[in-house]
Amino acid sequence: MVDQAALGAYADYVLEDATIPELPNHYRGKVRDNYDLLDGRRIIIASDRLSAFDISLAAIPLKGQVLTQTARFWFEATADLCPNHVIDYPDPNVVVCKKLTILPVEIVVRDYLAGATGTSILSLYKAGQREMYGIRLPDGLRDNEKLPQTIITPTTKAFHGGHDEPLTPAEIVARNLLTEEQWRTVSDYALALFAKGREMARARGLILVDTKYEFGMDEN
Repeated sequence: MVDQAALGAYADYVLEDATIPELPNHYRGKVRDNYDLLDGRRIIIASDRLSAFDISLAAIPLKGQVLTQTARFWFEATADLCPNHVIDYPDPNVVVCKKLTILPVEIVVRDYLAGATGTSILSLYKAGQREMYGIRLPDGLRDNEKLPQTIITPTTKAFHGGHDEPLTPAEIVARNLLTEEQWRTVSDYALALFAKGREMARARGLILVDTKYEFGMDEN
């Protein structure tokens, strides 16, 4: 149970802006303020800003802490499966991490015929497509039905407000988005992470329908 009285003490404590002039290379995102240090570290501060459709709508007390601590839970729960960028958490809203080069492919792992976006397999399936993301789905599947097997549906990672586009593994390599070795590596990581999440969800009476993973690399 959430202690309403304890939360009430934070009603007027809102982190709407995390501009720190003493830190270099400030980049203000929709929710997070980022700083790139000269030694290759990045400081990410999750504010309490609430954004939707590229519009800042409001600021909600403790939202930044919830974001950071939720991410921390999953990074720590999966650290044995996949290396991550985290160095330290000096504050509930803050992560100090390694600066990475983001790979230009998003990895979506799916266990169910579900989704509402234009790139979701349910939307494509209802439009009559059976071949998608380099996978052929059988006829006769129902909305939200469990798939015959876990699948990966990669998309481009759209930067600067662009739209994600469906990809096949062959297209990823042919377009030099990733090498074959990189594709195998991130695919293996994504499937292992999904299996862990599915196991943790099942233990709590839940199902993990699908989720997206993004990867980056450092100088190694």
